[in-house]
Amino acid sequence: MAAFLLLAGVVVVGYMIFHNIFVKGAICKSNVKLHGKTVIVTGSNTGIGKMTALDLARRGARVILACRNKQRAEAALASIKRESGSNEVVFMHLDLGSLKSVRSFAETFLKTERRLDLLINNAGIYMQGRTEDGLGMMFGVNYIGHFLLTNLLLDRLKECGPSRVVNVASLGHNFGKIDFNCLSTHKELGVGKSATDVFNIYCNSKLCNVVFTHELAKRLKDTNVTCYSLHPGIIETELGRYANSVFLMLLKPISMLFFKNSVAGSQTTLHCALQEGLEPLSGRYFSNCTVRNLYPKARDDAVAKKLWEVSESLCGLL
Repeated sequence: MAAFLLLAGVVVVGYMIFHNIFVKGAICKSNVKLHGKTVIVTGSNTGIGKMTALDLARRGARVILACRNKQRAEAALASIKRESGSNEVVFMHLDLGSLKSVRSFAETFLKTERRLDLLINNAGIYMQGRTEDGLGMMFGVNYIGHFLLTNLLLDRLKECGPSRVVNVASLGHNFGKIDFNCLSTHKELGVGKSATDVFNIYCNSKLCNVVFTHELAKRLKDTNVTCYSLHPGIIETELGRYANSVFLMLLKPISMLFFKNSVAGSQTTLHCALQEGLEPLSGRYFSNCTVRNLYPKARDDAVAKKLWEVSESLCGLL
């Protein structure tokens, strides 16, 4: 019995050490206050987006919750106002799966808000389907919608600099590829409906986020706007809410033990948004509040330029 208790104690202590180092991870150490600053956080009605918005509201920022689902966004709005004690939090409708909606959001924002200091492209989806513009759902929502939104708001970001764009990507980008032939033929980053196919397409969309950040930094050189991409960690959020219910049930015990919660998952986003002195690292990729090196495919200048041009064409920006 004594040996069993000792073993159990060792396991518990070992797990606590593992959890604090590898699961919970680093925290954003910036004490920056944001009074007078305006921030947009896409997908901020739940998960790490909501926790990011809450932290920024607590720092005094005017926070725009850019979300698709009005009911969920209004619930998040009330919660963030209550927990932050701030009334400078507003909801504006944004459906990243609709280029028309993205344009409408940008037009309304530019007419009603005089500042933009931080654009946090956080929203993401893990499901198959098509957007109303005929794009693959994950390609359209995870990447193209944010590409268009960023470009429509760049002038305001420049006017209010120093300012930042933060693109929430994923470690999954390492498994991704950008198949321009598939993109040209299907307006999608991959085909197939198996679990492996869906995972690959998701990773492809996240590679687009990282490559986009690399190219955006080059185009923002000598301006007062910088940009960063990041892996938030493996998070227990609602990203996979459209996944198979049996799979989610089996995953739940694992996620409880080994996945970050939303607060921990928001820390690298906050680090990229707030940490002083990151300007020389514009275009770089972060994980666990630390800059990381990328594989060559994620910083290929020719691929980045081509993706930008294809994206401009799909968005009608040319």
